[in-house]
Amino acid sequence: MNSIVTVQDAVTAFADFMEPTAAELDAIEEEMPAILADVDLLDAQITTLDRTPSELDTRRIRRAHRRVLAARLALANGRRNGGAA
Repeated sequence: MNSIVTVQDAVTAFADFMEPTAAELDAIEEEMPAILADVDLLDAQITTLDRTPSELDTRRIRRAHRRVLAARLALANGRRNGGAA
């Protein structure tokens, strides 16, 4: 049986070089409102997977969808957290 230790050493040897840069972390931070809005939309959709959506579920999904669109629009327009540029 081959030892996996040598493979693990080869993979983790470059771990220091694989860390995100400050610019990448800033980009993630800037996209975070859109990411969180997507998560909220997915949560709303997941709750209705095994049942017929009620009127409240439908409203929740619509509101979440509008938040996703607003967050993506703000990101596309260069605004951060929904504020002015």
